[in-house]
Amino acid sequence: MLRALFISLSESRSLRAIAERSAVGQRLSSRFVAGNHVEDATRVAAELNRRGITVSVDNLGENVTNVEEARASAHLYHQLLDQMAANRLNANVSLKLTHMGMDVDEQLARDLVTGLVDKAASMSPPNFVRVDMEGSPYTQRTLDFVHELHRRPGHAGRVGTVIQSYMLRAEADVEKLLSDRIRIRLCKGAYKEPPEIAFQKKSDVDANYIKLMKMLLKSGVYHGLATHDENIINEAKAFATSEKIARDSFEFQMLHGIRRDLQQSLVRDGWGMRVYVPFGTEWYPYFMRRLAERPANVFFLVKNMLRI
Repeated sequence: MLRALFISLSESRSLRAIAERSAVGQRLSSRFVAGNHVEDATRVAAELNRRGITVSVDNLGENVTNVEEARASAHLYHQLLDQMAANRLNANVSLKLTHMGMDVDEQLARDLVTGLVDKAASMSPPNFVRVDMEGSPYTQRTLDFVHELHRRPGHAGRVGTVIQSYMLRAEADVEKLLSDRIRIRLCKGAYKEPPEIAFQKKSDVDANYIKLMKMLLKSGVYHGLATHDENIINEAKAFATSEKIARDSFEFQMLHGIRRDLQQSLVRDGWGMRVYVPFGTEWYPYFMRRLAERPANVFFLVKNMLRI
C-alpha cells in the first residue's frame, strides 16, 4: 500500500509544485540534491573532493520521449565531463540508457553513450562513465551494450555498469562481467520485480550481496560497493582485511546527504569512498520513487536529516 501511495505521489504535478516551493521541500533538495544546474553539481563535487571523497554525478530526469530530449541529455553530460576536467575534479558520471533515448531510438542511445565514453577515455587524465541499471526489461540490453562498449579500442576500464543483488541472475552476470574485467557498482536493487526473477526477502538480498561482494573484492578489478547498510560495510571491511585486499583497491559508495558521518569515518580509516551526487529539476519524483522502492526509507531519511 505504501509503495502504491508513493508512486502515485511521484506522478502528482500539483504536489510536486508545492513540494518544490515549500521550506521542507527546499531543505530536502538542498540536503540530497546538488541543485538544478551543472555548476551546482561541480560545486558540490569540489566540496566532497576537499573532504577526501570522490564523486559520481547523475543528472536526474524522466525517460526522454523524443530525439531532441535525448540529444540534450547527452550534451549536458558532455558539459559535465568538461567541467570536471576544467576544475580537476576527482569525479565521473553515471547515466541511464533511457535518459539517452533507449525507448525512442536504441541506435541513437548507443551512439550518444558511445560518444560520451569516447570523450571520457580521451581526456587527460581519462575519465569514466557508469551505465546505470534500470528495471528488468532493460537488463540484458544494458549488459550487452556495456560489454560491447568495453571491448572497443581505448574503452577498457573507461565504462562500467551496475549489478543489483536482488536479481536471481546477478551471480551469472557478475561472472560474465568479470571475465571482461568490467568495473561493477554493486547495489541491492531499486525496482519492483516479481519472485520469478528477484529475491523478495531482505535476508536473501543481503546474503546475495555479501556473496557477490566477496567475488568482486577478490577479482582484482576496481569495483564499488553501494550501500548504507553498516552490517554489510563491516562484512566488507572484515573480508578485505582477512584476505589482505588493499583498502584503496575498491570503494564504498553512498548517496549525497545520507550518512555523512559514516562517509567521513570510512575516509579517515583509509577506505575508498565515492558519493553519488544527483542534480536537476526532477528531485521530487526522484525522492518519491526512492520511498516507493523501500517505504522504510521514510524513517531513514528523516533520521539522517538530523545527523551532522
